[in-house]
Amino acid sequence: MGNEAARLELGGNASDYKVLSGTVGPDVVDIRKLYANTGAFTYDPGFTSTASCESKITYIDGDEGVLLHRGYPIDQLAEQSSFMEVAYLLLNGELPSKDKLDSFTRTISRHTMLHEQLATFYRGFRRDAHPMAIMCGVVGALSAFYHDSTDINDPYQRMVASHRLIAKMPTIAAMAYKYSVGQPFIYPDNTLSYTGNFLRMTFGVPAEEYVVDPVVEAAMDKIFTLHADHEQNASTSTVRLAGSSGANPFACIAAGIACLWGPAHGGANEAALNMLREIGTVDRIPEYIARAKNKDDPFRLMGFGHRVYKNYDPRAKVMQKTANEVLERLGVKDPIFDVARELEQIALNDPYFVEKKLYPNVDFYSGVILSAIGFPTTMFTVLFALARTVGWVAQWNEMISDPEQKIGRPRQLYTGATFRDYVPVDKR
Repeated sequence: MGNEAARLELGGNASDYKVLSGTVGPDVVDIRKLYANTGAFTYDPGFTSTASCESKITYIDGDEGVLLHRGYPIDQLAEQSSFMEVAYLLLNGELPSKDKLDSFTRTISRHTMLHEQLATFYRGFRRDAHPMAIMCGVVGALSAFYHDSTDINDPYQRMVASHRLIAKMPTIAAMAYKYSVGQPFIYPDNTLSYTGNFLRMTFGVPAEEYVVDPVVEAAMDKIFTLHADHEQNASTSTVRLAGSSGANPFACIAAGIACLWGPAHGGANEAALNMLREIGTVDRIPEYIARAKNKDDPFRLMGFGHRVYKNYDPRAKVMQKTANEVLERLGVKDPIFDVARELEQIALNDPYFVEKKLYPNVDFYSGVILSAIGFPTTMFTVLFALARTVGWVAQWNEMISDPEQKIGRPRQLYTGATFRDYVPVDKR
C-alpha cells in the first residue's frame, strides 16, 4: 500500500483518496468513499480503468507482452510444466511437490465420471444444438446433481466443487461433441492423463481401441495451459460477479461459459480459422492484405494483434512451435495451413503489421492446431471453456475468501426521462 494520496476537487470541495500499490503493475486510486465524499460516481464503460478486486493469481503487462501465473512466466509453464501442475499452482499458490502433484492428479481422476442421469439430460437437446449451448445447460445443471458441494461457506465443499468442475469439464465437453455427431458417449479412462483421457473420450469409439498420439496430447496440454487463466477478463469477471451474490459454484461457472460464448471473447480462434478458409489459397493473400490495409474496407485480419497485448502475445510464441510440430506429425494436407504459414511470415515482416504491432496471436495458432487435430470450429470455444474452468475456479475461490469482497453493484450515468405522472390509457 502506497503512502501517497490522490486529491480530487469537485464543486469547490477537495477530498483525498489513498493510492494503493500492488507487488507489480500500476498503482490504484481507492475511490470507495468517492460517492460519500462528493455525491459523484466515476464513468468507466467496460471497467477498463477500474480494479474490481485484489488478486494474487495472474498478472499481465500487455505493453511488454508479459503473462505470469503466481509469478511464473507462461512460456516456462507451457514448455516445462503440465496442465495439471498449472491447475494446482493456480488453485494453491505454489508449485506442488511430486507427491502433492500425484495426489492432486489422482483426486481429479476420481471425479471424471458424470452422474448417469446426465446422459438423459443431453438427449433433451436437438442433435444440431451448438456444443456451447449444451455446455451452458449441463454445467448449470450440475448443482441439481451434486447437492453435497454447493455450500459456499464450507471450505471442504468449495474444494470438492472445484475438483469436480475441473475433472468433469473434459467429460462434459467430449459428450457435447459426441452428441452433436451422433456417436455413443465414451466413459473416462483414468489410467490416461487429463488431456489424453479427453482426446480418447472425444475421438475414440467403442468399436476399436483408441491410441493417444503423444504429439497431439502434448499440443492439447499446451493449449489448455495457455488458456488456463487471463486475469480479470469478461468471463472471469462474470464468474466473480455471479459468485458475489452467493450463487453456487456450478451456476457461476455456467455464467462464465455463457459470457465466453460471445464472439468478442471466446470465438476469436474460430473467427481466425474462418478467415483462413475465406482466403482459401496462397495466391489470394495479396488481395486480402490490401483489403486489411484499406481503412474503407470492412475486412479485418482475424488472429492478429490483441486488445491487451501491445507486443507479441507471449502465448503465441509457444503455439507457433507447437503448430509446426502438429502439422508435421499429422501430415495434414489442406491449403488453409499454407495460407496460415504465408500470412504469418507477412505479419512478422511487413512494415505495416510490424509498426502497428499486429503480430499473430494465440488464437491464430490454436485455431490451426485444433483444426488439424480434427475438431470442428463449433468445439473451439468449448475447449477454451474446458481450459479456463481452472482459472475461473481459482478466481472464484479467491473471491469467496476475500474479506473485502461485496456483492457486485456497478452504478450508471442515467440519461432517461425525469419524473412524470402516469396518464391513463384512455387519455393518451
